[in-house]
Amino acid sequence: MQKRVHLIVTGTVQGVGFRMFIDRKAKELKLCGWVKNRIDGSVEIDAQGPEKAIEELLLQAKKGPSRSMVSSIKKEEQEPNPNLDRFTIVM
Repeated sequence: MQKRVHLIVTGTVQGVGFRMFIDRKAKELKLCGWVKNRIDGSVEIDAQGPEKAIEELLLQAKKGPSRSMVSSIKKEEQEPNPNLDRFTIVM
């Protein structure tokens, strides 16, 4: 069953390799979607795939790479998007 989530991650998440970390984990989990930095210093993630893979990505996002410090993650479930076919970093 496909699941799609939209996440806003706050804390020390820019300038520490957080987007690349999420991109690598999402690709390992075979998820589709994207990750990008937001102007307010947070990181936005839109991810879609099997429920177990989404839950694993959420756990990895809470942990982040070694130089990051996640303060909070706002999670919103969304309808799956059939047009998502890969995971990318959005600039």
